Amino acid sequence: MVRIKFPDGTVKEFDRGITGLEIARTISQRLADEALAAGINGKVCDLLQPINEDAEFKLFKWDDEEGKRTFWHSSSHLMAEALEALFPGIKFGIGPSIESGFYYDVDAGDRIITDADLKKIEDKMLEFAREKQAFVCRHVSKDEAMKTYTQKGDQYKVELIGDLQDGTITFYTNGNFTDLCRGPHLPGTEQIKAVKLTAIAGAYWRGNEKNKMLTRIYGITFPKKKLLDEYLVMLEEAKKRDHRKVGKELELFTFSQKVGQGLPLWLPKGTALRERLETFLRNLQKKDGYSQVITPHIGQKELYVTSGHYAKYGADSFQPIKTPQEGEEFLLKPMNCPHHCEIYRSKPHSYRELPVRLAEFGTVYRYEQSGELHGLTRVRGFTQDDAHIFCRPDQLKEEFCKVIDIVLYIFRILKFEDYTAQVSLRDPDDREKYIGSDENWEKAETAIIEAAAEKGLKTIVEKGEAAFYGPKLDFMVKDAIGRKWQLGTIQVDYNLPERFELEYIGSDDKRHRPVMIHRAPFGSMERFVAVLIEHTGGKFPLWLIPEQAVVLPVSEKYNDYAAKVARTLDRQNVRSTVDDRNETIGKRIRENEMKKIPYLLIVGEKEEQAETVAVRRQGEGDKGTLSINDFVAMVDAEVNGEISDSD
Repeated sequence: MVRIKFPDGTVKEFDRGITGLEIARTISQRLADEALAAGINGKVCDLLQPINEDAEFKLFKWDDEEGKRTFWHSSSHLMAEALEALFPGIKFGIGPSIESGFYYDVDAGDRIITDADLKKIEDKMLEFAREKQAFVCRHVSKDEAMKTYTQKGDQYKVELIGDLQDGTITFYTNGNFTDLCRGPHLPGTEQIKAVKLTAIAGAYWRGNEKNKMLTRIYGITFPKKKLLDEYLVMLEEAKKRDHRKVGKELELFTFSQKVGQGLPLWLPKGTALRERLETFLRNLQKKDGYSQVITPHIGQKELYVTSGHYAKYGADSFQPIKTPQEGEEFLLKPMNCPHHCEIYRSKPHSYRELPVRLAEFGTVYRYEQSGELHGLTRVRGFTQDDAHIFCRPDQLKEEFCKVIDIVLYIFRILKFEDYTAQVSLRDPDDREKYIGSDENWEKAETAIIEAAAEKGLKTIVEKGEAAFYGPKLDFMVKDAIGRKWQLGTIQVDYNLPERFELEYIGSDDKRHRPVMIHRAPFGSMERFVAVLIEHTGGKFPLWLIPEQAVVLPVSEKYNDYAAKVARTLDRQNVRSTVDDRNETIGKRIRENEMKKIPYLLIVGEKEEQAETVAVRRQGEGDKGTLSINDFVAMVDAEVNGEISDSD
C-alpha cells in the first residue's frame, strides 16, 4: 500500500502502483474527466503514472496553470502528428507550451508552410483528437534514442539527445507519432475539443542566428468550443489595444531602422508620460529614504566579470568595446547592480547607516535576437526603475516588505487589480546555473517566502525561475482583458556583496557582509508603458495622460480666445493644446475623441463673452459650461482622487 496525502491534509491508503487518474475516479467520475495532470511530491506528472511510494498528491484541472501547460504541450504533439501526416519527411525541433498556447519549430524542407495551410492542419488535429489516442510514455536508452532519430534523419532531435544523460530519456507516442519528450501529457487526445492555429513565424534553431531558420507554428487549444470563442473575441480586443498600434496613434514612440532594431525613440508626448511615471516613483522613493544616483552607460569588462554577468550573458550580449589602449575593454551596461555595488563600496559604512537605498532610472542594453523583438515589450535598450538596498540581515524582511508595499501601491493607483506573486526559486536539480552557497540561497528563499506570507499575498512557487545570483518575487498581473504580464520584481542577493567584498562595521566593531535587495516595481519603463497602454487601451488616468484637454474654437474668430484659455490652463498645471485647424467643429471633435483626450473644451461667442468653456468628456458627451477656474478645480479633484493614498 501507499499513503496519499491530499491538499486538505487528508491521508488515504491505496494499492501500490495506482495512478492519479484512478485516484480521481475514487472521488468522482466528473473529477476524473476534468483532471489533466497530477502533482506528485511537488512534480507535475502524467495522470497515468503509477505511484509506488507515499506521496503528497494534487490534481490539476483547466483552471490551474499546471493543467493548462500539460494540455497545451500535449496539443503541440497533436499538431506535430498532423504535420507529419500532411507533410511526410518533416523534421521537428522543439514544441513547448507557452503562456497562451504552444508552438512547434519545424523544418519542412523545400516546402513552405503558409497561413493557407493552417485550416487543414487544424482539421487534421481535430480528426486525430476524436480518435481518442492515448499518450504513451516509454523509457529508452540514449543509444536507442540516437538510433531512432538518426535512422529518421532528424538532426534536430539527434542534437537534443546529445545533450541528455542516459537513463533520463523518454519517448511519448500518440497515434502514429512518436516524439522525444519528458512530459507530462494528457491521458489522451479526446480532451482536446477546439483548436486554433494563430500564427506562423521564423525562428533560428536554438535561438542562434548562425543556425538554420525553422518555421514556428503557434496554436492554442481548449477543452470546450465556448472557451475558444471567448478567446477569439479577446484576440480581437487585443488587436485594438496593441501598444504598437495605439502608441503610434497617440504619438508616444517610434522606431527607426537607421537607429537600430529594438532601440525605441520616445516622442514628446511619450516622453512626457514616461517622465510623469518616473516623477511618481521618485516621490514614493523619497518618502522611503532612497537616494538617487546616476551611473555610466558602459563599464569595464572586469566589472561584469566580477559580478558574474559576463559569464552568464556575455556571449549573448553586445560584444566588448575595444579602446586604443591595448587590453582595455568596455561593455554596454547590461545591469545597474554592479555599478551600485561600487557606489556602496566607495566609502566605509557603519551598521547604524544601514539600510543604504540607492535608486536609478538606469538604461541597460541586451542583445536580444531580432526575431524576439516586439514593440516596447522586448527591446535591446531599456530603462529600469532600478534600486538596490544594502541592509543588515536582521533588516532584510522589513525592507523586503516595504518594497512589496511600493509595488502594491503602484498597482492600486494604476488599477492593476488582479495579480499573483510568483516566488521564483532556483532549480534544485541544476544548481550549477547559480552562484553562491546553499546556506545563503536557503536564507534568501526563506526571507522571500516569509515576507510574502506576512503581506498576505496570493503566491505561486516556480522552481528554476530565480536569477542566477538569488531568488525573487515576481508580480504576475492580469490586464483588463485577462492577459497575464510579469510586472515588477524584488530579489534577495547574498552573493554580489561577497563578489564585490562589500562590508559594514557592526556593533561588535567587526566587519560584516550586507544583504542586497534588487527591486524594480515597474520592471522597465518600456515594458511597463506597453502593458499600461494595452491595459487601458490608451485611455490613461487623467494624472498621467500627456494631454488632459484640447480647446476647440468653433471658428477662426475665436482662435485668440482658445489660445488664451490654453495659456490659463497651462499656468494652472492643466495640460492642454489648441486645435484650430480649418476643419468643421464636428470633425475636430470626432478626431480628438479618437486620440483619447479626456476633455474637449468648445469655445465660441458665448464662452468668450462669459470667459467660460463648454466641456465634453471623452466617451461621455456634454458636461455643461464651466468657468475656467471651475474646470481647473474639477480636473484637480479628479487627479487627486486618482492618486489618493487611500484604498
